[in-house]
Amino acid sequence: MAQLSGSLYIDGAYQPGKGERRPVVDPATEQVTGEFALATAAEVDAAVAAARRAQREWWALSALERADALHRVADALMALAPTVGECLTREMGKPFRESNWEGGASASSFRYYAELARHEQGRLAGSAIAGQMHMTIKEPLGVVVSIVPFNFPVLLFGWQAAASLAAGNAIIVKPSDLTPLTLLTLMKAFEHLPAGLVQVITGDAAAGQALVAHEHTHGIAFTGSVGAAQAVARVAAERFKPVLVEASGNDPFIVMPSAPVEVVARGAAFAAFLNCGQVCTSAERFYVHSDVYDDFVEAFAARARELRVGSGLDTVDMGPLAAARERDRVERIVGRAVEQGARVVCGARRPEQLSTGWFYEPTVLEVAPDIDIMRGETFGPVAPVCRVSSLDHAISLANDSDFGLGANIYTSDLHEAFRAVHEIESGIVWVNTPLNDNDAVPFGGRKFTGSGRELGAEGLEQFRRSKMVMISPTAEADPEWFPYPDGDAFGAQG
Repeated sequence: MAQLSGSLYIDGAYQPGKGERRPVVDPATEQVTGEFALATAAEVDAAVAAARRAQREWWALSALERADALHRVADALMALAPTVGECLTREMGKPFRESNWEGGASASSFRYYAELARHEQGRLAGSAIAGQMHMTIKEPLGVVVSIVPFNFPVLLFGWQAAASLAAGNAIIVKPSDLTPLTLLTLMKAFEHLPAGLVQVITGDAAAGQALVAHEHTHGIAFTGSVGAAQAVARVAAERFKPVLVEASGNDPFIVMPSAPVEVVARGAAFAAFLNCGQVCTSAERFYVHSDVYDDFVEAFAARARELRVGSGLDTVDMGPLAAARERDRVERIVGRAVEQGARVVCGARRPEQLSTGWFYEPTVLEVAPDIDIMRGETFGPVAPVCRVSSLDHAISLANDSDFGLGANIYTSDLHEAFRAVHEIESGIVWVNTPLNDNDAVPFGGRKFTGSGRELGAEGLEQFRRSKMVMISPTAEADPEWFPYPDGDAFGAQG
């Protein structure tokens, strides 16, 4: 971290940033562990120029050569995972197990897209004119800008970079101001690729805006808040750049009487408190059937109290929130919920045994369905639980949201499961298996969650253009050409 502090990664090399420096702070110790540079306009221009050059070189390779190179990236990501994971834990706090996992999950995406992109590069259509060949070919966008948040920087950049590179693009990533050194460390996995094909520009929102607005970037992948996503989309629209947006979630978690309560309580704790609740697909609204409500709340709170909280480099289940501003925000949300009548079952305070660091106890609240905490994204270790009378009641409340990323239901009734799958307004539905991903299945949401998809064949299409091609084997006059027959004139129609 000290070696890469203040660096950018441009044109295949680390170089000291020329702009202002800002500190990187360990959220478990509150100690400064490094710095990051605010990229200048000249550095943004240099990165874009290098990306354009590298993209042409990359696209000139065969699909097999690109696939082989991406498999080498996956190998390197696996080897780097512990080092990158330690850096990530020191930057944003999550337990090392979760940080180390990100490298392997990212590698899996590279292996998937290496082969998927090689599988097809377009399609042949039945021709509209005899003897001709009509087809669609797939081409890259050019230079893709990836703006990733602090909560899963390695995973989310891996998803976007794997699909972008497989499609033939170059990519420039602008990491969060909380995890810049993690993405810089990750660049060692791409050193064998053409210089400039993958680059890191650190900075604040201004650096991201400069990349999005640049005349020579061609596609955007953004993960963050709704407001920031709307600003990105507006700037990209000036040049009609395609934009992939994932902008917050407020995921419901439904518990029905047929589900085994003890198992559900463990699944609920994972869904609510993974990464200290800083997950876009965290379960943030629990709707529990009256028949099992009391038993569930008791079991859920017991699981929450058992979680070991501390530095992510120790033997723990949950680390701190990523920044002081994040803990302060969560405290305000919980305070407002209590003002509106929420009952604290457990948590709702800073751990007494941890005097340093931005820690907050896993929190379970009993709430009414209409209070503020049920309307927006908490993005912290807080689980509000609401009683419902039926599946109809639960689905109605689940859909009463501006967001539509993921949704969970626990049930042993197949009819209930099918109803949830078809009736909940979200991009993802998990039945008895919360927060899982699959490289081959698209990830994304509806409503204010955003647009576009990552992963799956849809994720590859996000970073490709379609081109119509028609080929005639010989140059012959076409009967549709001028001069038009006199018999086709208006006056000749009788």
